Amino acid sequence: MGSIALTECATAHSSASPPTVCLTPSAKPWNLTPLMESTALSRAAGCCVTAAVTLDRPATVVCPTTTSPHMLAKLRAAGASDVIVHGADLASAGEYLQRHILPRDPNGVYVPPFDHPDIWAGNGSVVHEVAAQLAERGEGRKAPDAVVCSVGGGGLLNGVCGAMDAVGWGRECAVLAMETRGTDSLARALEAGELVALREIGSEARSLGARQVSEETFRLARDPRRDVRSVVLEDREAAMGCWRLADDERLMVELACGVNVALCYDQARLERAVGKKLTRESKVVIVLCGGNDVTVEKLHQWRKEFGDVEKEIPHNADVPSESTAPGHT
Repeated sequence: MGSIALTECATAHSSASPPTVCLTPSAKPWNLTPLMESTALSRAAGCCVTAAVTLDRPATVVCPTTTSPHMLAKLRAAGASDVIVHGADLASAGEYLQRHILPRDPNGVYVPPFDHPDIWAGNGSVVHEVAAQLAERGEGRKAPDAVVCSVGGGGLLNGVCGAMDAVGWGRECAVLAMETRGTDSLARALEAGELVALREIGSEARSLGARQVSEETFRLARDPRRDVRSVVLEDREAAMGCWRLADDERLMVELACGVNVALCYDQARLERAVGKKLTRESKVVIVLCGGNDVTVEKLHQWRKEFGDVEKEIPHNADVPSESTAPGHT
């Protein structure tokens, strides 16, 4: 198989250029209090807290009970003025925030974790970066064979699809929408032909813990003008992707990202997902979208618990051939 490029979404904290969250800039200037809910220190949570700290404003974060103590501590350390734990999932946490927390602050701004066009546009910037770097390598405007990205609520997928339209990548570039079993709300919605809300989150990939994808995500996945393909793997396979990536590329990611990598270690299964044979000239872009909820101890625990899964993956499977740190692709 050809090049597999790893491209990392911008991390939540960047001393060079702190991110800001501005969902309604014309109507609400930044003399307000950002409020949001999140399952972990995701891009949305991190950007919200970082923006609030940068602007010397308080930020309240509401997290579901599935959020690990490690992640709660990270949010507090990042500068959140208050971290509230409520509800079993993202939807419950968000409902609590909007009904009980937001009304207490007349200047409060609700920052959702994934369902807003500004968030989609920010996520989509990774595609523009990849397109520019492919052009620098003499590829012109030629699209890669596939982009692999995970789906929780769908904010990343929405951004990727929108940006692909902007750079001229059409149906020739498949989008592999990755979920773990138990967070597979998109896969179930596509199967049912309508939006489906999971009864509960049955996966340890907490960053994918939205019981229902956004309406825009469902629309894009069903759009015949693009090639979005739903793929669901088990937690143990996502864990394998995490430790193999740590071994091969010295990058630590959480399960929500490991699921993207895991597929690409099995070329036959990757080819079935993409729908065509991949050659040495083929190009697959894997979006590395979560590295906060992971520790060395977790990687060791996953390998100890799920190590047998490697027997199912060919040992000669291609490892990523072009790894990149943030800012490179």
